[in-house]
Amino acid sequence: MTKTIAIISFFMLLTAAQARAQLAVSDVLCEDTCRHIHGIDLSHYQGNVFWEEVGRNMKINYVYLKATEGATNIDDRYEENIRMAKLNGLYVGSYHYFRPATPLKEQFDNFVTQCRPEQQDLIPMIDIETRGGLSTDAFIDSLTTFLAMVEDYYRAKPLIYTGANFYDHNLSGGLLDEYKLMIAQYTDYEPVLIDERNITIWQYTGKGRIRGVSGNIDKSRLTGNHRLREIRYLRQ
Repeated sequence: MTKTIAIISFFMLLTAAQARAQLAVSDVLCEDTCRHIHGIDLSHYQGNVFWEEVGRNMKINYVYLKATEGATNIDDRYEENIRMAKLNGLYVGSYHYFRPATPLKEQFDNFVTQCRPEQQDLIPMIDIETRGGLSTDAFIDSLTTFLAMVEDYYRAKPLIYTGANFYDHNLSGGLLDEYKLMIAQYTDYEPVLIDERNITIWQYTGKGRIRGVSGNIDKSRLTGNHRLREIRYLRQ
């Protein structure tokens, strides 16, 4: 009988150890881990957001909101989203979806008209997902010119958002070494870029769920030892 109890106790301890090990892995890989600084990005696609609920979520510290796209598109939820996000205690930044073949001055004017410095807690972000049919040289020239325009206006280097594959094929090799990166890769492991660039933020899912937002939402977290202060916007 004593031997039976000992065996049962052993397996109970083994099961508990396995559960702790699984929990440790979940802490690293799970989208709701508390061991990292998490945030979201959203646009009009999420519809009406209940920001009071989002603000109560202690795991969500920051949000990037879509402000503009190309030369004329303005996200029709932007003004409401930025006002309510700030009102409910989130650090807020804004992003522009870059169209490389669209006139740069028109894109720049569109973005800075919406993304007003006094409203920003985080450095502006530029979303780069397409070459717009341009050659490599033309694409790089368009992008670097636009980034310089944004940096000059905000007195801060913008955060670059792109997918891991797009980065590897179009942006690697030192082109963006001076810029912090938010990399999208929807896997259970952090992205490793072809040039081994350090990644500041990892967008790890496009199908996250949080209270206050109906449907799926993009979720991200800071990687390694990166801290939120690294992307804070300090107005000059």
